[in-house]
Amino acid sequence: LKVTICMGFEGSANKIGVGIVTSEGDILANPRETFITPPGTGFLPRETALHHQQVIVPLVQKCLKEANLTPKDIDCLAYTKGPGMGAPLVSTAVVMRTLAQIWNVPIVPVNHCVGHIEMGRLVTGAVDPIVLYVSGGNTQVIAYSEKRYRIFGETIDIAVGNCLDRFARCLGLSNDPSPGYNIEQLAKKGSQYIEMPYNVKGMDVSFSGILSFAEDTVVKMLKKGTATKADLCFSFQETIFAMLVEITERAMAHCNTQDVLIVGGVGCNKRLQAMMKIMADERGGGVFATEE
Repeated sequence: LKVTICMGFEGSANKIGVGIVTSEGDILANPRETFITPPGTGFLPRETALHHQQVIVPLVQKCLKEANLTPKDIDCLAYTKGPGMGAPLVSTAVVMRTLAQIWNVPIVPVNHCVGHIEMGRLVTGAVDPIVLYVSGGNTQVIAYSEKRYRIFGETIDIAVGNCLDRFARCLGLSNDPSPGYNIEQLAKKGSQYIEMPYNVKGMDVSFSGILSFAEDTVVKMLKKGTATKADLCFSFQETIFAMLVEITERAMAHCNTQDVLIVGGVGCNKRLQAMMKIMADERGGGVFATEE
């Protein structure tokens, strides 16, 4: 069988990536660009879409160069169909469709969530894990059952990544390389744990309560000098990650599965991976996660 070479386009949020992968699972190239806004601000669909439009063609060229391939070597083009932010998704899809017509290759639409899971399985070698999918727009506990990915638990309000981003905004932390990463680094210096609202409802979690509490508490405690930014980052991170570990363990017990695969941008957080590993070790299982 001939090895199929696919170029993939992902531009559902502030990061845009163009990658080339073979049907045997070899990642030949994976260049990315991130739209970074000033501290204290988020990214809006229109500005994000303009950023993607400016960088996508150079990214395609860079991707081909990294993989040492030409357009004639590409067998198909894949792209994120959704879910995601509308304007950035459309900007990416238009370029992909144009290239598909120029190069005369078929198009493969990909569900964003399934893409994360399958990429995680490919990179880590996880076979049949419970999946914790945590990113800026999604927080779900997923398992594969009867030829479908089934959602066992999820956030009932905002996603964990969005929660972290907005908390970083309160503290005036940089968005470079990402707010969540800067919270993670600052949390390592925290020494005081401040109790915060812990909301688990069955298999689901709620982050709006802890965010409201944190937004109010941050200003008061920093003014009084009763806590540092590091203490607040440490406390915030420990609390929301404990909630995620709890609902993941509940799904593991329900599905009688030992292993956990963490995917999505927040899944790169080393503290979340460490907390999940403690739980998985106690159950005789393992944790699979990606580095980027």
